[in-house]
Amino acid sequence: MTVDLVVLGTGSAAQSVAYPCREAGWSVTVIDNRPFGGTCQLRGCDPKKVLVGVSEVTDWARRMHGRGMPGSPGSIDWPEMMAFKRTFVDGVPEANEAGFRQAGIETVHGRARFTGPTTLRVGDDVHEATHVVVATGARHAPLGIAGEEHLVTSTGFLELPALPRRVLFVGGGYIAFEFAHVAARAGSQVRVVHRGPRPLEAFDPDLVDQLLVTTRELGVEVVLDTTVTGVERRGNELVVATASRAGSGEFVADLVVHAAGRVPEIDDLDLEAGGVARAEGGGIEVDHHLQSVTNPAVYAAGDAVASGGFPLTPVAGMQGGVVAANLLEGNARTPDYAGIPSVVYTTPPLARVGLDEATADARGLAYTVRQDDTTGWYSSRRVALAHSGYKTLVEDGTGKVLGAHLFGHHAEEVINLFGLAIRTGLTAGDLKDMIYAYPTASSDIGYML
Repeated sequence: MTVDLVVLGTGSAAQSVAYPCREAGWSVTVIDNRPFGGTCQLRGCDPKKVLVGVSEVTDWARRMHGRGMPGSPGSIDWPEMMAFKRTFVDGVPEANEAGFRQAGIETVHGRARFTGPTTLRVGDDVHEATHVVVATGARHAPLGIAGEEHLVTSTGFLELPALPRRVLFVGGGYIAFEFAHVAARAGSQVRVVHRGPRPLEAFDPDLVDQLLVTTRELGVEVVLDTTVTGVERRGNELVVATASRAGSGEFVADLVVHAAGRVPEIDDLDLEAGGVARAEGGGIEVDHHLQSVTNPAVYAAGDAVASGGFPLTPVAGMQGGVVAANLLEGNARTPDYAGIPSVVYTTPPLARVGLDEATADARGLAYTVRQDDTTGWYSSRRVALAHSGYKTLVEDGTGKVLGAHLFGHHAEEVINLFGLAIRTGLTAGDLKDMIYAYPTASSDIGYML
């Protein structure tokens, strides 16, 4: 039997396609070889933020010690924290599958592979569809080094029953810094090894410098311009071989975590058999409607998309909604990537939205930059933050907010207001005229513009 739609994956992008199409009366099948729910719910942002929340409380208590907080600052009870984390994950796959079935969506477990433009094989079963949506998410990028099997992924880190004494992160992105902050506050000796001269390259370099100072003051060793070339187990230790301009070297750890990027998880879908083209940089090559450029029956959303947007859960959900609308109504919608915030959940968090200076310059825009170290501002002094800052870009003439970059208390919340301004065309004057509740982190916005 041919169904109207087969969706590969069960995460945010997949759900945003499957449910609207089913509500419109389409017959829908979802296929996933992993527990139903996708990365964010089960192996990413949701469980990660639980750990970050405990880490934040621990750090806040430390900062307020001697300022009214009695006794010694608390430490993280790792097993207890992980048990708390499991309350947000346990039962989620079953609940997701039950939700699909209650909606009348067929659920299939296994890895699908194309056998034709609209046919897929899962084990011994063949599924035929009028349309196929690939929303299979991402996996950790292969490093291609000797001993790579000794590394654990972020998924493994989130399942650790106990935290080892010495932890080394390979890579200098979100995962490395977020988990490094958690592990250091839980008492581990933490090292981050990044091959480039600057970590977190998508974020403002001045604020990244502040984050680096904060991270190092936490006790984390951040090693830059150094490439991990191999990992070897010697007894109970892991020896990490490195190369840099200074020559070769070694670090010893009890746990080595892969934090060096992710790639679309599409390698084993047999896309060639489906006539689905891949882009050079990875991912499925789609047009501005998120439709495959070589097979019009196939669409993609989320991390499976070759380009456009950011590898973020809200973006995946938005893309899924666009795909659903285009399937149901014809290709009339395109994704809007303006004003999408991105956050590194360190303590304090680092956030950005819109353009940075390099991009604004490349576009030939005339703009005014405001930036400051806000460590002495009331909002930072009240919570005893040692480092915080901001940078904003406002277009000359129009007053439109082009970009905002924040490092500080509640930056992950305040950045959303800047994102709203960018998406809706609010000006810097509009934000300055807003009457904010005071004192709040948001009430600083008027001073940032």
